[in-house]
Amino acid sequence: MSQVEKKAGLLRRTSSSKKPLKEKVVLMYDEIFAKEDPAKNNPRFWDELFLMKVNLEYLETKLETVDGEEVQKIQDNINSLFHHCVQALGEEHQIKVVNALQTLCALFRGVHQKNKSASGFDIINMLMGFDKAEQRMKDLMERLDGLLCGEGSESLKSLCLKLLLCLVTDNISQNTILEYVMINSIFEAILQILSDVSSRGQHGYDAVVLLALLVNYRKYESVNPYIVKLSIVDDEPTLDGMGMVVHHALTEYNRQYKDKEEENQGGFFSTLTSMVGSMFIADADEKLSVQTNEAILLALYEAVHLNRNFITVLAQSHPEMDIPTTPTTPTPTTPTTPLGTTPPSLDMMNNPELPLDPNLQTSNLLITFLKYASIVMQDTKDEHRLNSARLCLIILTCIAEDQYADAFLHDDNMNFRVNLHRMPMRHRKKAVDKNIPSRPLVCAVLDLMVEFIVTHMMKDFPMDLYLRCVQIIHKLLCYQKKCRIRLHYTWRELWSALINLLKFLLSNETTLLAKHNIFHLALLVVNLFNMFITYGDTFLPTSNSYDELYYEIVRMHQVFDNLYCMVLRVSTNTGQWKEPASKVTHALVNVRAIVNHFNPKIESYASVNHISQLSEEQVLEVVRSNYDTLTLKLQDGLDQFERYSEQPKEAAFFKELVRSISLNVRKNVSLNTLSQDVLLKEFSTIS
Repeated sequence: MSQVEKKAGLLRRTSSSKKPLKEKVVLMYDEIFAKEDPAKNNPRFWDELFLMKVNLEYLETKLETVDGEEVQKIQDNINSLFHHCVQALGEEHQIKVVNALQTLCALFRGVHQKNKSASGFDIINMLMGFDKAEQRMKDLMERLDGLLCGEGSESLKSLCLKLLLCLVTDNISQNTILEYVMINSIFEAILQILSDVSSRGQHGYDAVVLLALLVNYRKYESVNPYIVKLSIVDDEPTLDGMGMVVHHALTEYNRQYKDKEEENQGGFFSTLTSMVGSMFIADADEKLSVQTNEAILLALYEAVHLNRNFITVLAQSHPEMDIPTTPTTPTPTTPTTPLGTTPPSLDMMNNPELPLDPNLQTSNLLITFLKYASIVMQDTKDEHRLNSARLCLIILTCIAEDQYADAFLHDDNMNFRVNLHRMPMRHRKKAVDKNIPSRPLVCAVLDLMVEFIVTHMMKDFPMDLYLRCVQIIHKLLCYQKKCRIRLHYTWRELWSALINLLKFLLSNETTLLAKHNIFHLALLVVNLFNMFITYGDTFLPTSNSYDELYYEIVRMHQVFDNLYCMVLRVSTNTGQWKEPASKVTHALVNVRAIVNHFNPKIESYASVNHISQLSEEQVLEVVRSNYDTLTLKLQDGLDQFERYSEQPKEAAFFKELVRSISLNVRKNVSLNTLSQDVLLKEFSTIS
């Protein structure tokens, strides 16, 4: 049978001279798309329709292909179909409920495809009619709420969530139908799913994604009740449930990535690269840069950003998975989709024996997120991956600003061994996981920032990400200074990374200035050094660390000298960069004082002792013995920072991100995810 015949719902050819027969449900659809009221000659038309297996493809195609004039003629029938679908959701006969839900999905999808350029008001009129829209949507939302909160079938609940995702992902920013979803809230139903262990295992992923999208509906134009309600949730089981869903989804992504990484390291490819060096490492890494899960990342962002109570969830240990070992209904099959776009498998979520990490007895959401971020931040070459990395850094910015989060990040009694993914590079060996010490979690955050700084100095420079990285480091240092926390961290790696970043900016001044204000980034980097110089004695672990800071500044003085020459040149000329360059000039005053003070002392020491090249220990000795005569200027505001605000700076980014996520979710919410045959078999048994 041809594809056209299949779409038309044709059954078979009885002979060469006869036309193929149509399914009864297709004949009934044709009656709906005729001008006459289908119930006029058959009062039981609607009862019979919902007992028929839905032909999704035919109904959607029919809606897409009907032209403008025909729409006016059949609008009453479409309105009637929508009304009877909603009525059928209250039926005791479960097959009718299933078919009504699937018909509503087809209606929303078909009308959306037909009216991509139409206004939301036109779509409302076509589906429900203006005069009855408010009541119809109120009835629909109440019925869906009842099905989601009731004791009924898990498959029905899943289908309700699929319907809501179909509705929400219709051109989300201009989708006027969502006004009714704002008025008739299903927020409590979503929370109930997340707070219940069994429901969470079945539907948690869809519920969390749905909530993230609802929170983003016209969030800048009007008061969104989902934002208000999410911000005040303080029920521990609910917040834990949301955290568990995000944790599982990110864990699954990390596991799949690791499997793919190990697969790529074996066989012929591995042999070839070992023969010819590392010339193909970049290509291998490209293959591993698989599609990220931005929907679940958006949900994590909204929870962290809006709800201060959620911060406690980040640190909660998960020694075992608390999902039931067997699902209560048949597990629906999902189509193959790119890595990271589907919810974690039930097998993975249900297995309490699954090790979260071979080197950890426990894990938590923050650790899992840091590992995830270390994967997606490796490759930022295209806009999609760039946006994923940006969202990770925005989440870390919110975390770094939160006092409670900072407290557990720096808690010396909460030490973890976090195996971050590192980009393969020719000039360094692959890190051995076993060598990673157990440390406070802030060390892993700093490691992630250092790793990004070191690995992304390239022609297509991700300026926005660098600014966010440096600002995150600054916020963490401000907390350490404020609370006098002496963190045992390899600070020299950070200093070295920052100096190399300045070196890169100097080497590529002309190219970078054509696109970016490099002076703003340079100022932030220099002020990090000023933080260490001015307040380092309050948060560096030992006096030796402070000595090593001066040693690094003196050792790499040429970079600071060159930076000073560059900013002085730009600030003394008229032009758009005069003022930002001048700020860097002033910020360098103490760094230059250190260089100008210690360099002559070191040269004198070498000359007196007839040593051509001093060792590190000899330089440190000179530094220690000459602090007393060093004069530094006190700089104001080094431990102050501007707090994160989504509006207006990030508004455009989130609007585009939500649009992209909506398209992706819509593409992956296949109506056949819940097999019609499985559903009908299940409810035929019940009936």
